[in-house]
Amino acid sequence: MSMNVVKYKLRKDDTVEVIVGKDKGKRGPILGIDRDRGRAVVQGINMVKKAMKKSKQNDRGGIVEIEAAVHLSNLMIVCKKCGPTRIGYRIEGENKKRVCRKCGEAL
Repeated sequence: MSMNVVKYKLRKDDTVEVIVGKDKGKRGPILGIDRDRGRAVVQGINMVKKAMKKSKQNDRGGIVEIEAAVHLSNLMIVCKKCGPTRIGYRIEGENKKRVCRKCGEAL
């Protein structure tokens, strides 16, 4: 286990856009984040074929397409107003809110 504690600004269910690679320009919600490896699984992005064995959960075996993890540096959060943007923070009393760097809208 590594001792590097890295703070990531992206969270599960954030809508993100891929900014590099074969799926550049595609958007989707984050399904899960692996904070130790700095990677996220995004719905419909980085699809790979995987051989699945027949089991109780899935009656059909064979080759299925599933999402593979993408590095967080290749993703950018999407603001509802202005599209892909960086994340800033604003402190309102006790709360720390994530905001769009372009328009200031809460994310």
